[in-house]
Formats: sequence, structure tokens, C-alpha cells
Amino acid sequence: MKHLTAICIFWLSFMNSTTNAQDIAILKYPGGGDWYANPTALPNLIKFCNANIGTQINEKPGTVEANNSLIFQYPLLHMTGHGNVVFSDVEIQNLRQYLLGGGFLHIDDNYGMKPYVIREIARLFPSKSLEELGAEHPLFSQEFKFNQGLPKIHEHDGSRPQALGIFHNDRLVLLLTVESDLGDGWEDPAVHNDSEEVRANALKMGANIISYVFKS
Repeated sequence: MKHLTAICIFWLSFMNSTTNAQDIAILKYPGGGDWYANPTALPNLIKFCNANIGTQINEKPGTVEANNSLIFQYPLLHMTGHGNVVFSDVEIQNLRQYLLGGGFLHIDDNYGMKPYVIREIARLFPSKSLEELGAEHPLFSQEFKFNQGLPKIHEHDGSRPQALGIFHNDRLVLLLTVESDLGDGWEDPAVHNDSEEVRANALKMGANIISYVFKS
């Protein structure tokens, strides 16, 4: 069974490299949290990236669940929301295989999901700990320079923004952004009435994440 699973992962990875090389999907998760939050955010970010950093990403992001083999078709999964997150054991196993096999997960706390998602990350990688990314990490200079690291988009608790990561063999496989709320800054301007400067910072930071995954 393990050998068959490895073959399936290899074949899906091969398909990924040819047909879905620059596709992104939203991760739909159970537990009661609003995985569907910020519906205009990711399409706006994709348009920004295609226009400004030379990507050719499908402008309509997919939607996948963690227990589905379809996640292996997407180099980048995006996850957001405000509330609870609860993965089943099967979803944990599948998501772990995806990340260790070359996938990338960006979790953007839309305010309120941090304690729940940290609990689930500990289940994903019980022998690893989240590490804070310093401003010198390539993520903050990939396309646009952020000398102070992750930008502050919305105030929330007024705490400083943090980019937290899980590494495997020196590769960043999971990024958790908290106290920033990048997704709100990616949304249509009328949703949050953010200034042009705030929206630009959010989109540029998002472009750095996408470039890091697709162009590094």
C-alpha cells in the first residue's frame, strides 16, 4: 500500500509539473471556521501577480479538501478564516504527504483562527516547531523589499505581525501569517476601504509569497 501511495504521489507530481504548474487552490477545512472568507482576495492577488511579476496563474483558484488527492495538483494551497479548524487523521496524513512531497501551504489568519490552526499544525508536524521568519528571509525581498518583514495590514489586537514557518530539509513548506491579515488587503477596495498604500503593501507581500513558491 505504501509503495502504491508513493507511485500515486509521483504521478500526481508529474501532472502537477505539466498541467497545473501555476495553479492555486483554496483549502476547504472542517471544524466550523469560515474557510470561504475573503472571496475576492485570491483572484485579485492572482491578477496582480500575472500583471506585475510575470506569473501565468489560472485566475480562478480551485477549491480542495485536505483528504482529496487533488491537492497534489496544486503547488500552492491557501487557507484563511476566523474560526475553528479540525482535520481528521486522514486529512492530516494526506496534507503531510503533500507538504513533504513538494507542496506549500499559506495560512493567513483572518483574525481568530490562530489558536486552532496552531493546534492542527502541531498534529501535522509533531516533531517540528513553528519558527519566526526574520526580515532577512528571502520571502521579504523576493520581488518587493520589506525591510521590516511582514507588513501590518489590519490592526486586530494591535500586536506586531508575524510570519511563522515550518521547514523540512531547509525548505519552507508551511507559512502562517498572523496579526497582518494580508487577505483583507487583497480584497476589493470597497470591502474594507483600505488606503492605496495598505492595499499595495498587501498585494506586494502576497506576490512575494507566490514568487517564492513558483519562481524560487
